[in-house]
Amino acid sequence: MPSHHARPRHRLAVLLVGAALLAGCSGPADRTPLAPPGAPGVVRVPQDAPSIQRGVDAARPGDVVLVSPGVYRESVLLAKPRVVLRGADRNAVVVDGEFRRVNGITVTGAESAVENLTVRHHLANGLLFTGVTDERLQGRGAGGSGYDPLDTERFPPLQGFRASYVTAYNNALYGIYAFDSRSGVIEHSYASGQADSGIYVGQCRPCATVVRDNLVEHNAVGIEVTNASEQLWFLGNRAVHNRVGVTVNSNDFEALAPQHGAVIAGNTVTDNNDDRSPEQADGGFGIGIGIGGGSTNTVTRNLVRGNAAAGLLLRDVQGYRAGGNTVDGNLVRGNGADLVATAADPGNCVGANSGAPSASCTPGPVATEPARAAVPPGVSFRTLPAPPAQPQLPGGADAPVRPAVGLPGAVDPDAYPLPTG
Repeated sequence: MPSHHARPRHRLAVLLVGAALLAGCSGPADRTPLAPPGAPGVVRVPQDAPSIQRGVDAARPGDVVLVSPGVYRESVLLAKPRVVLRGADRNAVVVDGEFRRVNGITVTGAESAVENLTVRHHLANGLLFTGVTDERLQGRGAGGSGYDPLDTERFPPLQGFRASYVTAYNNALYGIYAFDSRSGVIEHSYASGQADSGIYVGQCRPCATVVRDNLVEHNAVGIEVTNASEQLWFLGNRAVHNRVGVTVNSNDFEALAPQHGAVIAGNTVTDNNDDRSPEQADGGFGIGIGIGGGSTNTVTRNLVRGNAAAGLLLRDVQGYRAGGNTVDGNLVRGNGADLVATAADPGNCVGANSGAPSASCTPGPVATEPARAAVPPGVSFRTLPAPPAQPQLPGGADAPVRPAVGLPGAVDPDAYPLPTG
């Protein structure tokens, strides 16, 4: 499972939000209170504010910014706490980068949420949650001196975030990106056509984050986890028809290595051999779930099928061993090689993975190399077709207002059984 973080590309990836700061001047906007008194206020775009940026600037903590259908050609920086940015229609409220702007929506305000809208066509990320607030560093990304890896004392993590019913497609790096962020939820969202990862969680410890019930397809990588550890759950997601389904990595391009202590359960990871997807930096292809240098992770009750090179891949990477992982109770069938273990650490428990927990860590057949799989050239992220309409936030514009407070709440991995197909 190749690690695809070549240094120059990752430096561009991490935190290019300069375009978000060019979203337009802030100015006064009407703020229409919701009844009864004391309930959250609502700022309507464009009725009360002419742009989304003006709307979030006018909001107060606890308010909802409600965006009417339309294509909004702007980058948005949501820096206030406990604001809910909501589209009135998930498929018709579109933040469009026009392949010119860097990020779609950047959230640095604690306990804020983004829901029921679409972000597309950005040169870095569709939706970014981050604790990095220095505008100069945001503008030049991670390429500056002293900024590789990130100074976690200078930039403490964002505390509290949520993405619900968000569609992200055809962005140059990440669709939904949580970096230097904790206490969050990414749920019921969709990501396709990203040239790097559909959903990415990076550099947090403890993460206190759950990624659940999302669909990621036609990306270079469906779900990526790098240097993200402890209280971290990936539950009930579908990573299908990407080049690589799920990667769990340790590396030195971000702080807080090594990665450890995530739970990956109840996911469908199938047919990740898409030849009409963007190509990742190091060319990985045909892999279901790969752990590269991650440790003490639990991978269980996942359906892993039809991946041309490897279903489950466990390997060491430079400087980091993959040790103490439990990979058992999955259904791994019909892959080029079902189980591939090159990690030297004997502390890994790799069971038979025939669909039920094993009596011991004695595995079935384990290969030492992935199967040979032809690696087709990738396509430009600019050219992939738009996805079909996605399900709306229940209640739509009238749904209860829920800032990202007290997240992720109770998490029960056992509630996510082995998918049936």
